[in-house]
Amino acid sequence: MYKTQNILTNDIQMKNILIIGAGLSSTSLIQYLLKHSEKNNWKITVGDMSLESAQKKINNHPNGIALRFNLKDLEQRAEEISAADIVVSMVPASMHIMVAKECLRHRKHLLTPSYISSEMMELDEEAKEKGLCFLNELGVDPGLDHMSAMKIIDQIKERGGKIKTFKSFCGGLVAPDCDNNPWNYKFSWNPRNVVVAGQGTAQFKENGHYKYIPYHKLFSTLTKTKISGYGDFEVYPNRDSLQYCELYGLKNIPTIMRGTIRRPGYSEAWNVLVQLGCTDDTYIMKDSHKLTYLDYLLSFLPDSEKSTEENLADFTHIDVNSVILTKLKWLGLFSDEVVGLRNATPAMILQKILEQKWALEPTDRDLLVMQHLFDFEINGERKRITSSMTYEGTDREHTAMSYTVGTPLAIATKLLAKDKIRLKGIHIPTSPELYQPILAELENLGIKFMEEEIVL
Repeated sequence: MYKTQNILTNDIQMKNILIIGAGLSSTSLIQYLLKHSEKNNWKITVGDMSLESAQKKINNHPNGIALRFNLKDLEQRAEEISAADIVVSMVPASMHIMVAKECLRHRKHLLTPSYISSEMMELDEEAKEKGLCFLNELGVDPGLDHMSAMKIIDQIKERGGKIKTFKSFCGGLVAPDCDNNPWNYKFSWNPRNVVVAGQGTAQFKENGHYKYIPYHKLFSTLTKTKISGYGDFEVYPNRDSLQYCELYGLKNIPTIMRGTIRRPGYSEAWNVLVQLGCTDDTYIMKDSHKLTYLDYLLSFLPDSEKSTEENLADFTHIDVNSVILTKLKWLGLFSDEVVGLRNATPAMILQKILEQKWALEPTDRDLLVMQHLFDFEINGERKRITSSMTYEGTDREHTAMSYTVGTPLAIATKLLAKDKIRLKGIHIPTSPELYQPILAELENLGIKFMEEEIVL
């Protein structure tokens, strides 16, 4: 195994950047850092459980090193992290804490794209004491959402405006010319997260009143919006919008809501699957591997002498000739295909069905959409700023989702490696020190927010 180390070249210390995880979302991150490595005298080490995946991402670049890396191997973990200057953790969110504690032990800076966990936050004081910077939530959502929102919030406050409404929407969809299924949706991110999305209770504020939307009502509580060049969208509320009142310095704001963007008609069809119980992940279905997809569907319906279509329509209060039923039939829910998954929950079976039907084809391109709405009062006038960003991927390997996750993280890594970030402790990119340079470079790289201001 290659042992990374600090090397002196031309009297400038070579910095080692260790990236743990070579999945889809790390592609743009690795490519960006390799591209900047010669100019900045960096070695980029990519470690993954699959050596082949790491090698593929490095692509024989002279400044790249690929490792078979097992994060649970204590000796290897200590060896590689101690040899790095900066660590970027691209592993599943629950594993970041393992990396963070090792970084503390060896006094190394850390970056992740994931939400800060309570365990991570507990490391704040020790990180400050050791002069370390642990940057989190540097992907697209969370990440770009923080940066683009805070930029305008700070600008409105600097102008003397008082923000009355903040709404923030984001969604990973499919590019219009690749949109060829009745759901107008394909996976560009973790399928499991889509299947279990929204479970719990959505919380937000509207006109000074707190609102709570339980899961079984979530997909019938929709907001409509338009985005230039892409037309109409619908939005269902995210789980907890209230935490952003404090996070964004909007403590007394009357209206605040964050939500997930889909094409019109998606949510009412998805709602039928929710009402049936297909998204439930709390129990295992008996002999799940022997079920056909039709058996799976019938297990949620009352016995009836009617056709399955009529039974389903009656039970879920939809029209038997509706577009919703067409979408459900297109998924193959009425077929005799065998599930083939042992000890599966309803959500796991639904995920298998969707992975077959909602997969991106090799030449398909995804679409990342983000929009913020700010209503504010200034000099006696009510105004609205709408800030929208759209970005299309290149193909199934080079997705908009992976680009918008990896690129902000890569820019932050570069800034940290070049000593342009002075923050210590645990942070997210809500301060100008982080969002200004990152957004400025993203604009040059094609990730640009279009802003429009109108008088209401």
